[in-house]
Amino acid sequence: MNAQRIIVISFCVALVALFFILDLGRLLTFASLKANHGALLAFYGEHRTLTVAVFLAIYIIQTALSLPGATILSLAAGALFGAVAGTAWAVTGATIGATLAFLLTRYLFHDAVQRRFGPRLEGINRELEKAGLNYLLFLRLVPLFPFFLINLGAGLTRLPLRTFVLGTFVGIIPGGFVYVNAGASLAAIASPADIASPRVIGSFALLGLFSLVPVLYKKITAQRRT
Repeated sequence: MNAQRIIVISFCVALVALFFILDLGRLLTFASLKANHGALLAFYGEHRTLTVAVFLAIYIIQTALSLPGATILSLAAGALFGAVAGTAWAVTGATIGATLAFLLTRYLFHDAVQRRFGPRLEGINRELEKAGLNYLLFLRLVPLFPFFLINLGAGLTRLPLRTFVLGTFVGIIPGGFVYVNAGASLAAIASPADIASPRVIGSFALLGLFSLVPVLYKKITAQRRT
């Protein structure tokens, strides 16, 4: 590993360590959001552009470094900006942050992983090159796969960057809207766990399965021709 990669890794590790050393996670809790809701609204009323910029910066950094707090940030987007604008800002911040995590992983570890496991990953790489968008939409829509692991895992494959960005942006809109919309009615929520009901999770899973229909159709058609 060359010096540039070591510097990048060291910088990222330092930022993550600083997050935990300063206990910044205490600010990204449901209790903290509720306690500071009024003050945040007042600040947003006086400094709208600055509030949006700071929110985006926090969301991007949190996602890029795979730090905890994404759910609270989505709720905060709804509580501050409303359901529609909040969804736009939350999805934008999450997409940019995920893309940075993807690019960091690809820059730091992609070549080494491909050299070590290239033959074993060839089948996965071929599938992603042909139908990467469908697979990524499935992973983004079904709320069973950790968001940060998808970012890191995708960076280790040959999935095209444009496919990752598009699949991430589109795939997180439904889930993002659910949490942001809930945040718009923050006073009515007792806990973030109340938002992800079995019905909501089932709906996302169904959407995810629909994204795989074109892939399954092509495979079935190809089998019939052989």
